[in-house]
Amino acid sequence: MSDTSPKPEATPDVAPIAALIDPMPAAPPRSQWLDVWDQFRRHKGAMAGAVVLILIILLVFVGPWFWPYEASHIDIRSRNQGPSWAHPMGTDQLGRDMLARLMAGGQTSVSVGITAMLLALFLGSLVGVLAGYFRRLDGLLMRLTDLFLALPLLPLMLVMVLLFRDKLNGAFGPETGIFILIVVAIGVTSWMPTARIVRGDVLALKEQEFVLAARSIGTTNLRMILRHVLPNVLSPIMVSATLGIANAIITESALSFLGLGFPPDFPTWGRLLFDATDYLQQHPERVFWPGLAISLTVLSANYLGDGLRDALDPRIRGR
Repeated sequence: MSDTSPKPEATPDVAPIAALIDPMPAAPPRSQWLDVWDQFRRHKGAMAGAVVLILIILLVFVGPWFWPYEASHIDIRSRNQGPSWAHPMGTDQLGRDMLARLMAGGQTSVSVGITAMLLALFLGSLVGVLAGYFRRLDGLLMRLTDLFLALPLLPLMLVMVLLFRDKLNGAFGPETGIFILIVVAIGVTSWMPTARIVRGDVLALKEQEFVLAARSIGTTNLRMILRHVLPNVLSPIMVSATLGIANAIITESALSFLGLGFPPDFPTWGRLLFDATDYLQQHPERVFWPGLAISLTVLSANYLGDGLRDALDPRIRGR
């Protein structure tokens, strides 16, 4: 009896055809820092602040190499001149070029700001990490932080300068001694906000799964802090760094304006403001230029900090 059921149709072999089609290449993984850069460059204020800050740093550190006048050059015949082609910002009571002194003062002010910021960042990060990671130290370190926050900081810095100025000047010289003293005075009185921010982030990180997994395999506390905790709190530390530079420059300018900063023959932006007050009626431009330099530097650093905060925050990046 013959089989009359329909036979299934033969399907063509698609394997050779599929082999001829190139598979779509997978997109390379996107770097986290590339996402941060994309978010940062969208912040117009942060980009403008970064550009202005770079220009100011180049002006104060590179500009004196190309300017024909030195900050300490005295020319009595050219004293108290107004702005001109030879002296775009005029001269002071001793005939010294104000632009040269502004650039030299910027070197000191920016150097003090960066060094004091690094000291405050180190102290604040150390206290914050220890307080957030070790529960037994949390109460003691936070009460110490509250104590420093309750102190009047400017009078405290004035007392430190008055007590230790002569000793450090005798040990390191007048310029180096007062530089160390002002950096230490600003650093030890401005670490508290960083400590609070870092402590909060460390407390949140302690409950994350990767920290618990690292602890379960016997990772030591030092390795845990250096490898797992500290790298994950770098974003608030970087933001605090930019804002700390601005605060340190303002504080140094205030100390110099009060006459407790660098010696009179050592220019800073605050010292230039202090010296210009005696000639405010005759030469008001002497107050304008250092004030403008301080304002632009602080404003640029603040905008840079705002941009870094938005770029490093994953919630804002996700938005």
